[in-house]
Amino acid sequence: MRERHAPPPPAAGKELIAAELAAARARSLAYTDMEDDLLVRQHSPLMSPLVWDLAHVGNYEELWVLRAAGGITPLRPEIDDIYDAFKHPRKDRPSLPLLGPAEARRYISGVRGRVLDVLDAVDLDDPDPLRAGGFVFGLVVQHEHQHDETMLATLQLSGEPGLIKDGELPAGRTQNAGETRSGQDEVFVPPGPFVMGTDALPWAYDNERPSHLMDLPGYWIDRWPVSNGDYLAFIADGGYDDPRWWRPEGWEWVWQKGIHAPLFWTRGRAEGGAGRRTGSHIGSHIGSHIGSHAGHTGNGGRRAAGGDGWWRRRFGRMEPVPLDEPVQHVSWYEADAYARWAGKRLPTEAEWEKACGGRRFPWGDADPRPDQANLGHRAARPAPVGVYPAGAGSYGAEQMIGDVWEWTSSWFQPYPGFRSFPYPEYSEVFFGETYRVLRGGSWATHSAAIRTTFRNWDYPIRRQIFAGFRCARVAG
Repeated sequence: MRERHAPPPPAAGKELIAAELAAARARSLAYTDMEDDLLVRQHSPLMSPLVWDLAHVGNYEELWVLRAAGGITPLRPEIDDIYDAFKHPRKDRPSLPLLGPAEARRYISGVRGRVLDVLDAVDLDDPDPLRAGGFVFGLVVQHEHQHDETMLATLQLSGEPGLIKDGELPAGRTQNAGETRSGQDEVFVPPGPFVMGTDALPWAYDNERPSHLMDLPGYWIDRWPVSNGDYLAFIADGGYDDPRWWRPEGWEWVWQKGIHAPLFWTRGRAEGGAGRRTGSHIGSHIGSHIGSHAGHTGNGGRRAAGGDGWWRRRFGRMEPVPLDEPVQHVSWYEADAYARWAGKRLPTEAEWEKACGGRRFPWGDADPRPDQANLGHRAARPAPVGVYPAGAGSYGAEQMIGDVWEWTSSWFQPYPGFRSFPYPEYSEVFFGETYRVLRGGSWATHSAAIRTTFRNWDYPIRRQIFAGFRCARVAG
């Protein structure tokens, strides 16, 4: 049966747009509410100083809402070059003449006041594609939320304790150590066509468009993301020491960088641990065995923590690795190696999207409820596997939205009929066989900046992002 996205929701009204702008700004200010030294410091060459991100979101807002959509004379044209993300790599940004924390806050506040004036005056039925349906406001809302998530990744890399609030999540299922999952850990997606991408969602990016028909054979996909307990079985079986599971470039990378576990993990409580390699290494750029492991199902539902003496550093705190959470901070190479070891593979992004059921979210087109997905920094971690059955899609896959970004096997490529809008540097310049696609968002992703058609992408060695994965396999 051919699936279609539901009719487009009503275009966002001005009150809703103002509320979304305010929500994004509240996050930005909260994540930069700290001593100036922490804001101007570069915590990792992979990331910008936090004060750069803060001023950048205001400069982006000035460029697109005030100048492009509102026709307003530039406020600070002299800083455009400083905050152009394409002109200055992250590692070089501390050397730029950045606005200081107080000046950055004044600047973004001044821009926001004028943005709200433009919102008051704009005609959302204007045929201009920037203004129609409030697209330009959705552009800056999503952009700011994306930088908020980047700020959280920077703060995780910093190792500074006490800066990020935690929260409560549903309790996970009880499962004894060594107990394997049941046969209900996969869901079957039948063969047939489905509509991939969207023409209907008003704030969707150019790389999500146009919608197009895809015809896929039947396949199985994991009901849940791979858990820490699952992943520990891969480690314990020597997964990082066996080249059979690794692509050649991935094998070379883990050995050069000395990687033997997800980023921020360590064996024993002390950072670094013993042995020839350390899972806490940050030096990446911008994450008869086959027979015996075919159909491996893992131990992802365990409630016990600290499997086999493994600890993790989470926002400056050391804690036992919780076995029931989805694994995060793994690269594409690590995800691919695990899938091979398990006798499976990573899903294509088409398979991932079809498993969601062809709607804005897996459960339908309504905004997420707290019992459906872990989004928007409800807590500073993924929720246990299996705690959101209300968020399942029509085929039964759960936790497709939130918790962890999910690596797919696909390169980031344009859809048939792609047209760049509103600028080629958002998507077009990244197309090719350099970046792998991630789907679904993480616990740090805001609901305004995610949907089943949303496409993220990154280098296959990236690990500082809040990324995990689930596996798939051919039917039969």
